[in-house]
Amino acid sequence: MAKTASRDSAAAPAESGDSAPLPENYEAAQAELEELVARMEGGSLSLEESLAAYRRGAALVAFCQQQLEKVEQQVRVLDGETLKPLPMNSAGTAATESGDDL
Repeated sequence: MAKTASRDSAAAPAESGDSAPLPENYEAAQAELEELVARMEGGSLSLEESLAAYRRGAALVAFCQQQLEKVEQQVRVLDGETLKPLPMNSAGTAATESGDDL
């Protein structure tokens, strides 16, 4: 029984990263993800804390990807389901870089 109790207490920090609510927007998720990466790269986290940070980071990455997909879908709707490539000028750069405004 002692093994079960110690195993449960060791798993608690790892699970706490999963149960935290997701941020309200993409920017908040990205900021939290950058902070997690910095903490992990710092090397001061224990193995359990690193695992919890990794799990939280994976959840944040999935959230960010989902947000980007939503925005891409909205752009497609606004653009009539057809995303058009930017027109290129003779120098091979996008025409908007030459000072043309959309």
